Amino acid sequence: MNQQKEDYTDFKAELGPSKQHKSKIQAGLYVVATPIGNLRDITLRALDVLEAADLVLCEDTRITKRLLQAYNLNKPLLAYHDHNADKMRPKIMEALEAGQIVAQASDAGTPLVSDPGYKLVRDCIEEGHKVYPIPGASAPLTALAAAGLPSDRFLFIGFLPTKKKAKTEFLAQESKSGATLICFESPKRLTSTLSDIAEIWPDRQIVVARELTKMFEEFKRGTAQEVSNYYIENGNPKGEIVLLLEPAKQTEASEADIDIMLQEALKSNSVRDAATIVAEATSLPRKQIYKRALDLNG
Repeated sequence: MNQQKEDYTDFKAELGPSKQHKSKIQAGLYVVATPIGNLRDITLRALDVLEAADLVLCEDTRITKRLLQAYNLNKPLLAYHDHNADKMRPKIMEALEAGQIVAQASDAGTPLVSDPGYKLVRDCIEEGHKVYPIPGASAPLTALAAAGLPSDRFLFIGFLPTKKKAKTEFLAQESKSGATLICFESPKRLTSTLSDIAEIWPDRQIVVARELTKMFEEFKRGTAQEVSNYYIENGNPKGEIVLLLEPAKQTEASEADIDIMLQEALKSNSVRDAATIVAEATSLPRKQIYKRALDLNG
């Protein structure tokens, strides 16, 4: 308790004009979380780091420049993304060797979440440079906070595979974790993805979180079938999407449940693939499910 009071006192002492403590920022790589929509969702500490930075790494210089301009900051920007990472990392390491403050920001949210930026952090650690995380906005956690799904255990699984078979097998495998699943999905593929999920788990609760913290923020909640039907009727939406799926029920599936799942899966899959999908979804032996699939397929 005494330590907590001491930490809180230090925290209060640091609040106020950033000029009072920006000089405390040391050389190194700062992984800076940025707003996912609303530009006011940035921390005071993130602004201090960006103001003190000698170089700001970003995915798209136009987006990061817009953020900096909103807070009257003018900093050298360097595009750092999937396509030029190998070429740019040596330049970034040179800046760190020279004792500079380098800030790494993503277009939105926390850097390194579902992107390959960890390679830069790994190289910095190997070379002995300090790496400082500057926490802030995160789309998966923001969606989870308002989803209304269990949050004691959750698993972020990034972007879903694009092919139906790979997608359903992937979700079936990850569902074994017993955690709420959180993923990103393209708005162009949302309707088909929801249909794929509804085929296998029509009664599982699902949440589509769209345009988080922005003017048209929207949550669609319901069973997979209900949410799927909504988007079939209304079409694919626009904007950034986070998809959440409730944990798999831990009760054993009845024979009737298995038959229903197989019948749905057989509508658009081969007997072999349908058996694999249902076996993984129910954690039952594939041989047993495959035999039943053959019977149902006649």
